[in-house]
Amino acid sequence: MGAVDVHALRARWRSATTAAGWAFADDWALPEVDTVCAAVLGRGDAGAALTALGGARARCGCGLGETLLDLAALHAVLREPVGSAAPVLADVDATPAPMLRAIALGWADVVAGRASAVESVDPLTGLPTAGYLRTRLGEVYRAEEAADRALVIVRLDVARTTGWSGVVALTLLADVLRSVFDRGETIAALSRTTAVVLADRDDALERRAGALGRLVGQRLAVDPHLRLVGRPVVRLERLPGTYDEARELLAAHVR
Repeated sequence: MGAVDVHALRARWRSATTAAGWAFADDWALPEVDTVCAAVLGRGDAGAALTALGGARARCGCGLGETLLDLAALHAVLREPVGSAAPVLADVDATPAPMLRAIALGWADVVAGRASAVESVDPLTGLPTAGYLRTRLGEVYRAEEAADRALVIVRLDVARTTGWSGVVALTLLADVLRSVFDRGETIAALSRTTAVVLADRDDALERRAGALGRLVGQRLAVDPHLRLVGRPVVRLERLPGTYDEARELLAAHVR
């Protein structure tokens, strides 16, 4: 089946969704729509495509009801022969459960991730917590992007500090992390001594990690109360093959 089939299905789907009451016609078209069309025509994993579309709809601000109605319009179009003059009626209750589940999971994952980003923030450093990092890792593994990512794990030795010095050191580390990793990477506080960056594996990553260690060491050395912390230990870790293994890797670095 060629591109013409995809385009024809896309046009029929859009018309059915609009007729069902889609509020903003200009916001309907997304790249994931074409992926779904190709998948349901036998050129891909329909479940994965619908999950991706559900996530995309959530990121664009679509509610779950509107997202499911759009899916119901697609299902109604698929049930009608090409060229049929019969009215296409979107009925969420008639949509197969596997389709509903796939798109709803994608939508819910994005919404849950946003909630975690708001609620799971360390109040002292302003960094997201380990819970949010685990959410981001889950997204990376579901998108099959783990091979292109790495973890930069930074640990401070605060054993010889007293009072609030350890917290101040972590706060300083958070500030330097934001300045070095300023391209949209996920930065999180794993514990009171360890921070982690989920970053792209590229040619500059090792250099940036080295610069991070030097900058943190220099900043700590300026304060007489923080000199005992010394230079942080910075490790680069490739993401393992599975999400569960990645969680175990993070757990091993909690101090």
